[in-house]
Amino acid sequence: MALLFLVRHGQASFGAANYDRLSDLGRQQARWLGGYFAGRELKFRRVLTGTLSRQQDTAREILAAMGADPDLTTVHAGLDEYSAEPLYAAHTGGADPLAHQKSDYRGYWRTFKAAMYAWAAGTLEGVPETWEAFGERTADALQVACAGLAREDAVLVVSSGGAICRALSAILDTPGETAIELNLQFRNAGFCELITGSNTMRLLSFNSVPHLDTPERRASITFA
Repeated sequence: MALLFLVRHGQASFGAANYDRLSDLGRQQARWLGGYFAGRELKFRRVLTGTLSRQQDTAREILAAMGADPDLTTVHAGLDEYSAEPLYAAHTGGADPLAHQKSDYRGYWRTFKAAMYAWAAGTLEGVPETWEAFGERTADALQVACAGLAREDAVLVVSSGGAICRALSAILDTPGETAIELNLQFRNAGFCELITGSNTMRLLSFNSVPHLDTPERRASITFA
């Protein structure tokens, strides 16, 4: 069976006007992950990312640390993250999420989680993408990633926590609430392993960070 590695991007710029930018730590997390993959002697037959800068830059840092061509990637918009601001606005009647983050961090996350639950339940109106459409595009991206693989092949897919967990929810046939809970626990530059073949995918590992889970690097584990 071929191996598919689903990687969440490194730490981005949470709380900034432009979230879609890796922090210095996010780049380091990605380089450490590339070193881990190199230590496993992995050679990726295919690399896919979404269109977002934080996803593409994470892939470049990983590949550079592996000594591979950092530009050998295919872009697939199905791997893009959901648009968080419209979900938050639809649930709150147009409140400013950035202001809420700065004034009441925990309150922001409670509100955002409630918005996500409503989105998954189909009760959130005026959003640019339905929960079902989100699932369809992430599933299509994984099909593209795995097309024509041989038994010993490995594929790298770099995306975002929500997109990855939406895809896993469909593979595992879980309720939408499960995808949301998994998303909120997903660590930056963490990865999942899936085995794929004969038109099937099975989850082998979830949210792994062996490249960060050492005494000298443990403080570099982040979630946003």
